[in-house]
Amino acid sequence: VQLQASGGGLVQAGESLRLSCAASGSITSINYMGWYRQAPGTQRELVAGISNLDDINYADSVKGRFTISRDNAKNTVYLHMNSLKPEDTGVYYCGAIITITPTKPATYHWGQGTQVTVSS
Repeated sequence: VQLQASGGGLVQAGESLRLSCAASGSITSINYMGWYRQAPGTQRELVAGISNLDDINYADSVKGRFTISRDNAKNTVYLHMNSLKPEDTGVYYCGAIITITPTKPATYHWGQGTQVTVSS
């Protein structure tokens, strides 16, 4: 199983970006997909997550600005980031809880990070 993230970049404060993360490989089901970020010197934190039942949660710092969505047919999760702030800068990682085979427990998988830099 692989998670391929894309869409990061350098933007100015107030601008928007869209991140994408596609899961591929031997997948029976994806129970949960989320976006996390890590700024230098800080721990990785959850930004937004969405379950296979479309239960969604956001970090307080991004509510009203970021929107997470998923395309189940493409095994892809998106993060639409609007009104970006310098404090949104960091490496963004996607993670997913994936069932590979029905006979084994679901496992957590990480994609490679994508850098988001917001200048003031």
